[in-house]
Amino acid sequence: MATNSLISIAEGDSKVRASDSSRLQLSNLSKEFGQDPDRTVAVDNINLTIEPGEFITLLGPSGCGKTTTLRMIAGFENPTFGSILLDNQDISKLTPDRRPMGMVFQSYALFPHMSVYENVAYGLKIKKLPAKQIEQEVGFVLATMSLEFLANRAPNQLSGGQQQRVALARAMVMRPKVLLFDEPLSNLDAKLRSQMRIEIRQLQQRLGITSIFVTHDQDEAMSISDRIVVMRNARIEQVGEPAEIYRHPKTVFVADFIGRSNFLTVEKIQSKTKSGKIAIKVLGKNMEVDAHEDAVTASNPVLLIRPESIRIKRSHSKNQEASGTQGRVLNVVFYGAHVEYEIETEKGNLVAVVSDPKHDEIVPVGQMAEFSFDENRAWLLPSGD
Repeated sequence: MATNSLISIAEGDSKVRASDSSRLQLSNLSKEFGQDPDRTVAVDNINLTIEPGEFITLLGPSGCGKTTTLRMIAGFENPTFGSILLDNQDISKLTPDRRPMGMVFQSYALFPHMSVYENVAYGLKIKKLPAKQIEQEVGFVLATMSLEFLANRAPNQLSGGQQQRVALARAMVMRPKVLLFDEPLSNLDAKLRSQMRIEIRQLQQRLGITSIFVTHDQDEAMSISDRIVVMRNARIEQVGEPAEIYRHPKTVFVADFIGRSNFLTVEKIQSKTKSGKIAIKVLGKNMEVDAHEDAVTASNPVLLIRPESIRIKRSHSKNQEASGTQGRVLNVVFYGAHVEYEIETEKGNLVAVVSDPKHDEIVPVGQMAEFSFDENRAWLLPSGD
C-alpha cells in the first residue's frame, strides 16, 4: 500500500475533521495504587498544557507513568488528585464514553467476529445514528484510508498494517476532539512501523486534531512530535521540541535516554566568554561550549558529546598509547550509510559515528585514531550527582 494512503483527503473536506481543535490541560495530576505501606505512586503531580492541534508524545522507560497518564486522560483510570481540563471544562469525573476522544490501542482491539466495515461502524451504531449517515461516514473514512476494498474482510484476514489502519479509522470516524495512541506501532515490523508513523503524522497534521502518543521508542517520538514529554519515575523530566530535547537536554537521564551519548568529565570550568559560551577544559583541550543554566554552578558538570559530533581519522603518530586527542579503536561496525566506532581514550571509551566514509578512511580495530569534537554541538549540563 502506498505510503501516502492516509493523506488523500481533499483540501476542504470536513467530514472527518474534528469540529474544533481542543486544548487539554493536566493540573497537578496524580495517580496512586494501593494503601500504605504498599502504596505505589504511578503518576506524581504532573502539570502539562497541550495546545489545540498539537501532537504530543509521552516518552520514557517502562514504569515511568506514561501509559497511566494516557489512561487517566481517556477515562480508564480515575485520578487520585488533580484535574483534567478539556477547553477549560473539567472532565476528570466523566466516563470514557462521555469524553470526545478516540483511542488507538497497542493490540488494535478489533472485534474478531466483525468485518472491517462493522468494526469501523460500531461506535456510530452505539450513538444510534441513522443507518444512512453511518453508511456515509464509514464509507468516507474507509475510502480516505484506502480500506474500502477490505470492508468485508475479518480482522484475521488482514496484515498488521491493515489492522492498524482499521483501528485508526474506527477512532477517526467518531470525529474526536482528542486522539490518543497507546503504543500503536509496537506490534509492527521496523519498515512498516516507519511507514505508519509517517502516515499517522501526516493525517494528524491535515486534520489538526489534538493528539497524544505514548511510546518508549525514541525514534518514533523524534519523528512525529511537535513536543516530547520525557517521563521518569512518575514525573516529567523535560518538555520540549525534539531538537531541543536532543541538543539541549536538562538532565543526564534525558541526554542518555534520547539518542547515543558520550559524557566527559570537565577538568576546568570558567565563567562565560564574550560570546556567551562557557570556557572549559576536557581531555586536556580548551573548549568554548553552550551550557545549561545550572551547569556552571553544579558541583560535577559533564560535557555531552553526541557520537555524530566526533570526527575520526587514522593517526600517523608512532605513539601507541592513548592521549587527549587520540585513542585505540576497540570496535568498528559498518552499517552502510555510517560507521560506528568505539574508541579507548585515557579518560574512558567514546562512541563515534561517521557518516558515509570512504572505505580506505575506515580505521581498523587495533589501530590508533585521532579524534576531535564539534564544539558548536557540545552541551554542558549538571551531572545530577
